[in-house]
Amino acid sequence: MSKSLAAGIESLEEASEKTRRGLMSRSLALELQLWVILLLLMAVGLVMIYSASAVIAMKKFSDPGYFMKRHFLYFGLGLFVMTVVSCIPYWWYRTWLLVIMAVSLTSLVAVVMPGVGVEINNARRWFQIGSLTLQPAEYAKVAWVLYLSVYLSRKEEKIRFFRSGFLPPMIMCGIFGILILLESDFGTPFIIGALTVILLALGGAPWSYLFSLAVPAVAGFYVFVYQVPYRWERITAFMNPYTDPLDSGYQLIQAWTAVGSGGLWGKGLGAGQQKLFFLPEPYTDFILAVIGEELGFAGILTVMALFVLLFWTGMRIARHAPDVMSNFMAVGATLLLSLQALINMGVVLGLFPTKGLPLPFISYGGSAFTANCAAAGILLNIARNTGRR
Repeated sequence: MSKSLAAGIESLEEASEKTRRGLMSRSLALELQLWVILLLLMAVGLVMIYSASAVIAMKKFSDPGYFMKRHFLYFGLGLFVMTVVSCIPYWWYRTWLLVIMAVSLTSLVAVVMPGVGVEINNARRWFQIGSLTLQPAEYAKVAWVLYLSVYLSRKEEKIRFFRSGFLPPMIMCGIFGILILLESDFGTPFIIGALTVILLALGGAPWSYLFSLAVPAVAGFYVFVYQVPYRWERITAFMNPYTDPLDSGYQLIQAWTAVGSGGLWGKGLGAGQQKLFFLPEPYTDFILAVIGEELGFAGILTVMALFVLLFWTGMRIARHAPDVMSNFMAVGATLLLSLQALINMGVVLGLFPTKGLPLPFISYGGSAFTANCAAAGILLNIARNTGRR
């Protein structure tokens, strides 16, 4: 072998090694950045849940830390789930997809059955496990991201054809949506529908097919919203809550009062007034209103900035994902977390109708928290494998 050829091979090997090290460094940086953002959001949640729930917990359970202690349990369980899922190679989901979908569909069917699912506030969405409740629809959102990601990676070319590519995921979306609507849950089908349209568009589905979805969407809105009085009242209350300030518009008015009274810097942590039996369940879906009152507009902007960083980091992970399937998984998981945050904040600020979606990683609640941790774990695993396959 000539000296020049040997030198050329050595140079290529050095360049390859430098590229590999660069990819590994980027992978580590993305994973670390995502961990920091997630832990900051969770820390905000721990503090604000205690602040928002202490007085209510004292009255109901004679323990100001009742909800905080339960959420601390969810916090530990969520971290465990996120860590375990982040260690599961993302390509394993291709093999286990049928099992995941079967479990998800079975749980959605079972939860609406009397004697199996538990009814709370006129909605049957939960399984009772000891003193804890489990909401399968929250995990169905993660399963749906996995299904679409695997499907689109397998049907890259066929997605342009209506019957063999576009129609199957739409049928599955309809099945998921109807089952969840039977639980009196409108927010989750909306998220699943939005994810489906966005990912199919990114997967190359013709725009004519996507626009044609407006017909069943309008029909579904008429049947499941307009024909259901309490859901239609939410729409009308959103447009003008002061038309019914003591009923359908009450919660939004109290949220506005909380946010408005907080000003720029807020009244101080723990000093909020609307959480004192004015704003219903301030530690769940409307926790952002408590943040606005106690930490001010600056606190709301900080939370928004963290979710913007989460979205940006997730999209960077998707951009550098090792293959097509992981690219769709990263985009889907990022959108799942970001859309829920966007809608929750929009609801609290009066930009969207009330949908009953919690603020990811901040609102109180075990099923939503652990399901979002699972989605984040998938994203972490993809970040860790950037440049390694």
